Amino acid sequence: MRRDEIADLAAFVVVAEERSFTKAAQRLGMAQSALSQIVRRIEERLGVRLLSRTTRSVAPTEAGERLIATLGPMLHDLDAAVASLGELRDRPSGTIRITTVEHAAKTIIVPALKRMLPDNPDIKVEITIDYGLADVVADRFDAGVRLGGAIAKDMIALRIGPDTPMAIVGAPGYFRRHPVPVSPAHLIDHRAVNLRLPTSGTLNSWRLIRGGRETRVRVDGPLTLNSIDLILDAALDGHGLAYLPLDQVQRFLDDGALVRVLGKFTPDLPGYHLYYPHRRHASSAFTLLVETLRFRA
Repeated sequence: MRRDEIADLAAFVVVAEERSFTKAAQRLGMAQSALSQIVRRIEERLGVRLLSRTTRSVAPTEAGERLIATLGPMLHDLDAAVASLGELRDRPSGTIRITTVEHAAKTIIVPALKRMLPDNPDIKVEITIDYGLADVVADRFDAGVRLGGAIAKDMIALRIGPDTPMAIVGAPGYFRRHPVPVSPAHLIDHRAVNLRLPTSGTLNSWRLIRGGRETRVRVDGPLTLNSIDLILDAALDGHGLAYLPLDQVQRFLDDGALVRVLGKFTPDLPGYHLYYPHRRHASSAFTLLVETLRFRA
């Protein structure tokens, strides 16, 4: 394959990622008309349509999705190899993209960056909050953060935090209307503020101990949200019980704004792990981030 053909394919991937010729042209620093001609040239060469175009949107066709699935990892490795050349510079540099859940970002990643970034001004970190199980390769992230046990087997997984104590909590006003549950079986009579998981479309289950064994329970309720901060607010307002990390609710337990229930039935969750693909050329910036986040008991 000629070099110009490789460049054309790389440009196509940018258009597919941005789902916009205008944004892709800005990202690549080229004219939109030239980019459109490149995509048309690829489609003519391959004999298939790669992008569906309307006046408002651009989206990959089935053939386009197949091509992206193949090209994405290859281009990601190429970017990593080029980024690794930064090791030859005096200071680590480059942009690191991380997908994570809100709690891990607040309690682990942001505090770690407070230690790392001031001494490394050439490093930029972009954090995306997402409760779905992101494909870090296909979505062009450098790494993701999830609970241990929720990570694909083909990824490198590095523990970055201790196990996470959880709590089921409700406002005093809620318990004036509902009896305090004394066992998991009593949750059937309660209302919950739930977290929607985008990947499966289901509600987040609560891990509880029943009959000496861990089980997963879902509790019906009036509100479903996609942020633990909003779930905490809803619990404080008395909308229902909430299943949240203990460290996020401790100060409200201390001042009486929330009441914890079923503590002996609520096990800790596995600690957060950083996960990322096997890399032959990890940049010095990424290596520094890994060492900064590494959990040391």
